[in-house]
Amino acid sequence: MDKKDYVEVWGDHVKTRDLLFSMLLCIVFSLGGYLIAPGEAPQPLIFGLIGGVIGFISSSIIIKPKRNIVKEKGEE
Repeated sequence: MDKKDYVEVWGDHVKTRDLLFSMLLCIVFSLGGYLIAPGEAPQPLIFGLIGGVIGFISSSIIIKPKRNIVKEKGEE
């Protein structure tokens, strides 16, 4: 693991490229939902929140976890 390619977020290490891509994806969906919302308040807020959820789900599907979990036998 090359340390300079990773940043620490909430006690976990993530690739900088993947983090930026997922942030951009969520911003695009949230802002897109906000801008295309018809009518008066609170519709833009609701559409923006739905866009944020869609961005989160799509980024979690596109970006796969890179963890390798190894179970070691030890004292239990």
